[in-house]
Order: sequence, then structure tokens, then C-alpha cells
Amino acid sequence: MESIGRMGQEVLKQVQDSEDLSVICGVDKVCSGDYDFPVYDDIHDVKEQPDVIIDFSVPEASIEALKFASAGHIPTVIATTGFSDEQLNLIKEYSEKVPIFRSASMSYEVNIMSDIIAKLAALLTDADIEIIETHHHNKVDSPSGTALLLADSINNALDNTMYYEYNRHVKKEKRNPKEIGIHSIRGGTVVGSHTVSFFGDNESFEITHTVNSRSVFAKGALKAARFIVNQKNGMYSMKDLF
Repeated sequence: MESIGRMGQEVLKQVQDSEDLSVICGVDKVCSGDYDFPVYDDIHDVKEQPDVIIDFSVPEASIEALKFASAGHIPTVIATTGFSDEQLNLIKEYSEKVPIFRSASMSYEVNIMSDIIAKLAALLTDADIEIIETHHHNKVDSPSGTALLLADSINNALDNTMYYEYNRHVKKEKRNPKEIGIHSIRGGTVVGSHTVSFFGDNESFEITHTVNSRSVFAKGALKAARFIVNQKNGMYSMKDLF
């Protein structure tokens, strides 16, 4: 079962190309197009019993999906970003009732990048660290979940001594060495790009990951679905999939 938005369409394409998966129903409040499976505007109206749920939606819809999943004990892949702390706590509570795979990015390479920059941060302890993320003009949440994933990876490597700076235009002071600057750019149809820069004295180092097609995230979500369907209750991530 899946949601039929832009990412839902990508997931559907990947499922149709697979030999071991099929879509039995979808959920979308505003659905257009003809499908060979039912599409509901409310997940609680779903009559089918899926083996796994793949959720690319918005935080509020994700929580409703988990309510439905926990009632039927359906393993769930959460690929939505922009959750509040309260919503993240709810997801953790639901993971006690159902297996949940959640990642801020379904890209395998982004998660490799996360490991790489953590190692760099531990080596470049005196560097000023900045993250720039660029996405299409329809993206709602800012900064992106991936940007926060990368920042958290760096911060964990530095014993959580850093803080995140999102807005410098109101500040009249020099850069704090303990801040990680996070900047969001929105425009056009850019699927997603993230650059992490380490600035030292008289030299700098940066690493960039760019996504050119949403199929990257769809393929990652299907890998997660194949994994989570056989797991016990709990919270899982890309690190578990590795």
C-alpha cells in the first residue's frame, strides 16, 4: 500500500518493474488518474490488508498511517520528513506495537555521505562547518530532513557539542565556532542537493550529494519495505539496512 503523490508515482513505477512486489491499494486525499487498484482519501477506510505500508506524505498523515498500521500490525516505512518533537515521540511509541523503518533520506548514498562527514568532522575539529541544501519550489519543510540528518551525524561525532544556526541575518556578531550553519535554497524543479563544507585556515573541504531523479528515493523505500516486513516491533533505519 502507498500514497499516490509525486513520490507515490515513483514508487508505483518501481513496484511495477519488480518481480516480488505489488500495490493492492493507495491513499491520497486528491487523487487523479486511473489505477488497477483502489485509492482511498482516508487511510482508515482501507479494506485491504497490506503486508507493508510505504508512506511518502506529510507528518500529520504519517501519524494517521501509523494508527492504522498499529491496529493491523502492518510493518511501515516512513519516508516523510518535517516531524515535530511531539510527533517523533509518537512514532517511537508506535514502534513498540509495529516494526517501523524511518529515515530522513531513502538514498543509500546520502547515508554513506552521513558516515563520511562524521569521520571528517572528528578529524577536522577546528573547522567551521556549513550545510547548504537545495530543493524544488514545492518542498514544504525547511531545512530538509536530510540536512538535519547530516548535521546530527556531525554533531554526534563531536560529542553533541554543536548547535544549529538557521538564521544569521538578525545577528550582529562573529561566527560561533560551535555552530553548524544550515541554509535552505528553494527553486525550480531541483530534486535535491546537499553540500557540507569544512572551512579551515587558508583551506576548505566540501562534499556534495545530488539527486537527479526521485526514483532514487523510491528504490530505497522498496529496499526498506523488503527489510522491515520480516522484522520484530521496533524502530529501524538505514544503518540497520546496511
